[in-house]
Amino acid sequence: MTGPMKTGVIICAENGDVIGWDETGLTLHLSDRVIADIAARLDLPQVSAQAAAADFVELNDDIDAWGAHMRGDWLHFTANLVGADSMRGYMRHKDDATILAESHLPLMGIFALGGARAQLGQPLPTRFPYHLFASADDIGAAGMGGTGDAILTPNLLPIRELTHEAVLAETLLALRKSAGAGLPLFVLRAETDMAASAGDLGMGAAMVNLEQAVQNHAIAAARLGRVAKVAAVCLDYCLEDISGDSTAYRDGILALMARVTQALGRLGAPRPIFLAGFDCGTQTITTGAALGGQWELSWNHGDHPLVCTGPSYAYAMDDTGRLTDAGRRTKAEMSARALLASEGGAVWHCPTIQLAERLGNDIRLTCAAMDGLVVDKADPFDAGPLAGFWLDGVTNKARITKVEVDAKDKRAVILRCSARPEGEVYVAYAHGAAPRKGAHDYPANAGALRDEWAAQGTHGPLHRWALPARLRLTDGG
Repeated sequence: MTGPMKTGVIICAENGDVIGWDETGLTLHLSDRVIADIAARLDLPQVSAQAAAADFVELNDDIDAWGAHMRGDWLHFTANLVGADSMRGYMRHKDDATILAESHLPLMGIFALGGARAQLGQPLPTRFPYHLFASADDIGAAGMGGTGDAILTPNLLPIRELTHEAVLAETLLALRKSAGAGLPLFVLRAETDMAASAGDLGMGAAMVNLEQAVQNHAIAAARLGRVAKVAAVCLDYCLEDISGDSTAYRDGILALMARVTQALGRLGAPRPIFLAGFDCGTQTITTGAALGGQWELSWNHGDHPLVCTGPSYAYAMDDTGRLTDAGRRTKAEMSARALLASEGGAVWHCPTIQLAERLGNDIRLTCAAMDGLVVDKADPFDAGPLAGFWLDGVTNKARITKVEVDAKDKRAVILRCSARPEGEVYVAYAHGAAPRKGAHDYPANAGALRDEWAAQGTHGPLHRWALPARLRLTDGG
């Protein structure tokens, strides 16, 4: 008998005690062979102490990890890893060095298709390094860029850059974590090429590589024993279209969405949610066929679930027309909110001006909006005192003097005018502005009309800003 708690040994052998006892009862020390036999009879995963220790050594001696054990081809362990958001379970395939966070949820995919401006990423680490991956073809989340052919692979590698899709996934994970929800793994890939029209984009190298990325996502999920689910396909192609035909632009994007849907359907996946921003141009490009073609596409997109996440005048860009790092993050954070709303069954849409009618000397704009409208006095994008509105085709000297929300209808806007506008008049909002001179952070086509919805973003509050418009002024009923 030893210690304050009475214990003893009944049977011992050369390699240690076999049967002992304490105040609670008998204690048995069984061999690995006996444990394996019991596990086999109970149909439990089998792992010996020696095997677990050997696998743990192969993992890495220097990480803070414990509880390593094999389940099939996967080594599972608990760890507190540098750069991870918290202590949790991890896994690693026996033939692969990539460490993944454990998750019981489907393997999510976020893909993108577009022109050269969609390929950019910021070379910074993500907050969730063990949740965000790209196919293991040494290309990363930014894709092939139309310069080569993607390969078939079930393996995954951590992302090396924060693309729009990576920040979108990171935002989704952060929102789920704050809500105490499960954290899935994401596979990310943006494919682009130098297509000169939307029709060419849907038939070119970027589309072929995207189809390969979708297949890689499916076989990676199968390797993990998880279901593959495409969360969204992001579309980022507008100014690159130089066809000069707005109808051809619209039809090209429709055909592109149809081909993506068919590619997913061949893998047994349902039609995806398509996310697209509304391109407003640059500091110098303010009109164009593709810019106009977006307008029709935003409401005439057939049965494709196309969600317009927001106008690009709300995202900072550089003098080459590419989003800055801050602008890309703001756009991605808006994309995340739009995707969550759409997944939840809500109809996400930014305020959209649908009708411009005479109201005496003034003009009344009827809008489709999810919440009451606001003319933002802060004017964050330097739209000017008229909030981005102007009149085109006026033959007299009538001009807008004030912009206000209709006191009787929070989803309508009143344009106060100096006189009754005469001529074939069009009302423009964030469209056809004069090119900006000097250094500016936002497109020349800018506005200050939004709805009341708000959320907090990394670089300030997020709002649903109104989409650009150019409507013919009609006589009221």
